[in-house]
Amino acid sequence: MIPNKGKYHFTSESVTEGHPDKVADQISDAILDVILSQDKNARVACETLVTTGLAFIAGEITTTGYADFPSVVRETIKDIGYNHSDMGFDWETCSVISSIDKQSADIAQGVDRDDPESQGAGDQGMMFGFASDETETFMPAPIYWSHKLSRRLAYVRKEGILDFLRPDGKTEVSFLYEDGVPKKIDTVVVATQHSENVTHSDLVDAVREEVINKTIPGEYLDKDTRIFINTTGRFVIGGPMGDCGLTGRKIIQDTYGGMGNHGGGAFSGKDPSKVDRSAAYMARYVAKNVVAAGLAPRCEVQIAYVIGVAEPVSVLVTSMGSSELPDELLTKAVNEVFDLRPFYITKRLDLLRPIYKKTACYGHFGRTNPDFTWERTDAVDDLRTAAKV
Repeated sequence: MIPNKGKYHFTSESVTEGHPDKVADQISDAILDVILSQDKNARVACETLVTTGLAFIAGEITTTGYADFPSVVRETIKDIGYNHSDMGFDWETCSVISSIDKQSADIAQGVDRDDPESQGAGDQGMMFGFASDETETFMPAPIYWSHKLSRRLAYVRKEGILDFLRPDGKTEVSFLYEDGVPKKIDTVVVATQHSENVTHSDLVDAVREEVINKTIPGEYLDKDTRIFINTTGRFVIGGPMGDCGLTGRKIIQDTYGGMGNHGGGAFSGKDPSKVDRSAAYMARYVAKNVVAAGLAPRCEVQIAYVIGVAEPVSVLVTSMGSSELPDELLTKAVNEVFDLRPFYITKRLDLLRPIYKKTACYGHFGRTNPDFTWERTDAVDDLRTAAKV
């Protein structure tokens, strides 16, 4: 639990779209999108591994649609920016291998129903959502600004502003909190892949000026703020050549940067019947509306399911001690306002659409894209009425 009193530091990290694990996430979600665009009732669980010169696709897919896996993989890699063979991984020459089976009939009989409203959860487990009033997007400040830096790294690379940058990169931001409020940034860390034709000192100066100074507001920085840029001195070998990438290995940067809890399930490559994804999106939607309604400055929601059963086995809404309203009242209000059965989650958030590739980097939450329906705050009035405030 994050303290509400006293001084403390909290740190979160983000990665760019060229990080090998994010390459894998984007490929898995690109395949999901292609299939959902043809068959909204498809069952998809697609995993990706990327390494030097190779992308390997595996999983379980049941669909009436068709996906040309090599084309989807190559187009995704091209969009990210791996377009030169000297990177050890590029869209034109990498091998693509696939091993796809159908979804288990044993799972399907527990999920699919003649009556769609009684659709069972696709797995057991607990999912969490979180929201905080410390940024305009109701996200924690450390992950919010870490994502901003990562997006800026990709922007200056793709626009040619810093043409020596390559796709792989990571950022990290440490905030000083006082009584639960982010006051200033203590530390900024940037690690970015680059070509051989730039000196370390030139890269440090350019990243400081074009990325950090043009992203982080001056009010958060002072003379004591520590800035670390490419501290090993060299980052030429990167991406899938530098590290093997796998779907689902960046679940903390996908969510809230470590603030709040995580149920352990990854999102990318999974259709909405998998509550790992859909219920986590719903939990974020609920938590954000609780905070936007003014019921709590911080809110965490836990929803738990049993495979094949529609109703959640438990729902907990907590302000983590930040609200005068008791958690019991918040939980009761949420249960009155929201139907948390899988069918109704999918319906309310309109999840049977090919919208998932764009979620696969820079966080699934705190985004302003209108396709991210779980970021709406359209339940505020209903929650206030249910809570009688």
